[in-house]
Amino acid sequence: MIGDKKIVFVGGKGGVGKSTSAAALALIHAKQGLKTLLVSTDPAHNVGDIFHKSLKNQELEVYPGLDAIEIDPELESRKYIKTVKENIQGVVSSHMQDEVNRQIDSASSSPGAEEAALFDRIVSIILDEGKYYDTIIFDTAPTGHTIRLLTLPELMSVWIDGMLERRKKRNETYTQLLNDGEPIDDPIYKVLQRRKQRFTDVRKIILNNELTGFIFILNPERLPIIETANSLKLLGIHDISVNTLLINKVLSENIDGEFLKRRKINEEEYIRTIEKEFPTQEKFYIPLFETDINSVELLVEFAEHIRKKVANNTP
Repeated sequence: MIGDKKIVFVGGKGGVGKSTSAAALALIHAKQGLKTLLVSTDPAHNVGDIFHKSLKNQELEVYPGLDAIEIDPELESRKYIKTVKENIQGVVSSHMQDEVNRQIDSASSSPGAEEAALFDRIVSIILDEGKYYDTIIFDTAPTGHTIRLLTLPELMSVWIDGMLERRKKRNETYTQLLNDGEPIDDPIYKVLQRRKQRFTDVRKIILNNELTGFIFILNPERLPIIETANSLKLLGIHDISVNTLLINKVLSENIDGEFLKRRKINEEEYIRTIEKEFPTQEKFYIPLFETDINSVELLVEFAEHIRKKVANNTP
């Protein structure tokens, strides 16, 4: 169920109402008296606009009991690189330090560097900052980015295992040749071990169905249905199950005009496809509102509609 997890990841195709839905879910938790943190990992942040607040890289209260963060991947990348440089200080000789820093700076602009830094912040939120909250809602970037983000713990652990093995062999060689058989102290090896442990801890949390839930938002349209189906299959390969779908912007049964009636007929066909394509997922159908959710008052109304659907377990 939507309301019984410590951590909730909200994903979906761009433009389906994902950020609005994530904000509404966070409101539901906050109004239940749970200290809630809403985290946007989407580079095209919308959470601040929804609450009419200027959000930064640190938490800010946007509603009673609800804090929000918009993670800045570029800032996180700079902090990440600074930490790497600090970790190797004293490990390499002083005349090599400038060259090593140059290589690190070059690597910081490579593809995936910001994603790695972003994931480091998410690790920190889950393992460290999250202890001050009852619930954490992640408003993730569109689907492809979300999949890479959620599977990074597994991929990074494999990479770190390789790094650890190479460092271990190097240290054993140095111990035999240069250190009279005494084990050498390798701070880089220790850093890699700590990072591996943190990735392992986060992966356990992500895969724990008692703690973590995954919700996908989609519209009753062809492309969101296809993208959601593909995403669920890819996540399943990594043992991540998505058990809840919010189908957003569903037309009312009581509509006027031939254009809307034809749209409704088309929509009903897509709803049948959704029921067939996702037989095991909880599905909650959310109506199309008359206006955009452009105020906190409308967001509260939107959240209440979702809450009632979930409470009554009605489609």
